[in-house]
Amino acid sequence: MTYEEALSYIHSVNWQGSKLGLERTQELLERLGNPEKKLKFIHIAGTNGKGSTAAMLASIMEKAGYRVGLYTSPFIDRFNERMQVNHQQIPDQTLADLTEYIRPFADAMDDSPTEFELITALAMEHFLREKCEIVVLEVGMGGALDSTNVIESPEAAVIAAMGLDHVRELGPTMADIARAKAGIIKPGCGVVSYGGNSEADQVFERVCKEKGAQLCQPDFSAVLPGEFGLDGQSFSYQSWKDLRIPLIGSYQMNNAAVVLETVEVLRGRGWKISDEAVRQGLAETRWPARFEVLRRDPVFIVDGGHNPHGIRATAESLRRLFPGKKFTFVTGVMADKDVESILGLIVPLAERFFTVRPNNPRAMAAEELARRIGAMGVKAEPCGSVAEGVARAIEAEGPEGAACALGSLYMSGEVRACF
Repeated sequence: MTYEEALSYIHSVNWQGSKLGLERTQELLERLGNPEKKLKFIHIAGTNGKGSTAAMLASIMEKAGYRVGLYTSPFIDRFNERMQVNHQQIPDQTLADLTEYIRPFADAMDDSPTEFELITALAMEHFLREKCEIVVLEVGMGGALDSTNVIESPEAAVIAAMGLDHVRELGPTMADIARAKAGIIKPGCGVVSYGGNSEADQVFERVCKEKGAQLCQPDFSAVLPGEFGLDGQSFSYQSWKDLRIPLIGSYQMNNAAVVLETVEVLRGRGWKISDEAVRQGLAETRWPARFEVLRRDPVFIVDGGHNPHGIRATAESLRRLFPGKKFTFVTGVMADKDVESILGLIVPLAERFFTVRPNNPRAMAAEELARRIGAMGVKAEPCGSVAEGVARAIEAEGPEGAACALGSLYMSGEVRACF
């Protein structure tokens, strides 16, 4: 099987759709000999910040000398990003060989796995063959019924910042969503929660008591900002002084505090993680399309914020970097998101918009998005492609200006390709 044939099989219409439940993933993994039972995990759920938190933890554990698997979604530039070992994406031929190995097991199932379930099984087999000592595992959606939740008690369960998203699948209230995310809490494991949402916090506290799991929350009042600019930022947290991260979103200091608390949980379970590994791991974290600076003349930033909670954080970061400035935005959104709330957060910062349609069947048409923005009193022009939107934004801003592309992770790869 070639790499192209493997991707064609993985993305086959046979697997499309989202079906909650663990039975298919469990069956497929059992047919493979349960590779997940031979691995150790840091399991990460939440609404926003899962990926950044996962990237920081993977970087720290690698600097600590461990062989580290990283499983994330969606990908930005290439499918292979979704499963990495010590920052190395799965090679094309390895993916092809693994897919050829797994295919007969998947084809033999009466209830076919979804695409995400198939990829999760692929990742587990890959991480086992690569002799990973720990895997940083990002939940796809929710927690309790997400296919990553087939694992047994993780070394640490981490719940990133909470917000209302995927309400159709997980439920309309914050308590419903929190119950789904709390599914990754297993008996006896250490739990680190971002906190700050009382309704969700109550759910996590109750579930931790039921499962005999120790709950920890960072103290964000102890996060002290230092230097801040387009190259990164520094901060202190409790006994940690002058830590540096290259991620420049203002929210990333809080995500880093969650990571530092998780490091303490892991140390308590016997993992050898030196202070220097923490410093180096944070300083060398790489995570594309999360408030990422792509050029300087004009400044062009791409951010994967795609729900009101994430967009609010993006807006705060823009205000912090460029106080009082108006921006040109390149924007595309999924039609099933809370579009009015998303627009309400960025319209006050906007000089103009160029609207695009991300490459996803759920995406809103560029013309409809432009119409909605225009009704809010800001100039908006639809573009035929993401590349056209980027080019027009750069032209409109000139060398001294600033532009930002946001609204969907699904268009971030196309934005990055323009640079």
